[in-house]
Amino acid sequence: MLRIALPNKGRLAEGARTLLERAGLDLRFRGERALQATLGEGRTALFVRSADIPEFVANGAADLGITGRDLVEEAGCPVETLLELGYGACRVALAVRNDLPARDVADLPDGVRVATSFVNLTRRYFAAHGRSFELVPISGAAEITPLLGVADAIVDVVDTGSTLRSNGLRELGTLLDTSAVLIASPAALADAERARAVSGFATTLESVLRARGKRYLMANVPRAALADIRRILPGINGPTVVNVLDETEIVAAHAVVDRRDVDRVIAELKAVGAEGILVTGIERLMP
Repeated sequence: MLRIALPNKGRLAEGARTLLERAGLDLRFRGERALQATLGEGRTALFVRSADIPEFVANGAADLGITGRDLVEEAGCPVETLLELGYGACRVALAVRNDLPARDVADLPDGVRVATSFVNLTRRYFAAHGRSFELVPISGAAEITPLLGVADAIVDVVDTGSTLRSNGLRELGTLLDTSAVLIASPAALADAERARAVSGFATTLESVLRARGKRYLMANVPRAALADIRRILPGINGPTVVNVLDETEIVAAHAVVDRRDVDRVIAELKAVGAEGILVTGIERLMP
């Protein structure tokens, strides 16, 4: 049984569930408030705090986990990152009160008070810049600590920066760009049977990620224009061309195209005589 740790709430939870649904993996809960669910045959999902997932995966309590890169780096646990999952993008940033006359971390006075839940990332960042600081460990709501006089600066997750601005703070530096990742337990990867299951699960998610931003295009084109079709529709390994029943001068060309290129490709196809053009979405894609 493959055990997969998933965020139980917060910025990463909804994206994880959406990704699993798009991969055709339905969560079936054992009760209204259950912290476990089946995830298809041979897989169990465990719902835990995002910050705990790296530790659970590292010690083998879970074989796989979906969490943030920032939380993996903060935990410092021995796990293997298998996939960047393409959602939850943000950054871990250092921010200070607007009234502090600092342009970067080097301008901060020694002993500056920094409130954060990212204790290890903050220590490494200040050490790398040769600065000393006073740690104010917290578990949340970092933005309010300067207003309360508890801290002069914070290290926290930042998306748009609007929360910082509304609390009289400004960014001074980025410690880490982060997003959701799929991580694996070294113990699971060392076991042949579980490693195959881990690889299969990762491949399933990867097929969804590869389909993002892609469209499947089909068109009836003149056989005489095939040289142009190869240029217009490069596809993954070139377009697929098949005969059309009862037609000798017309063939059907199929290819995967980038969503951004669809309008241009349609215009170029019509210019060489293509008809019956159909564009559809792709749920999953593996080259």
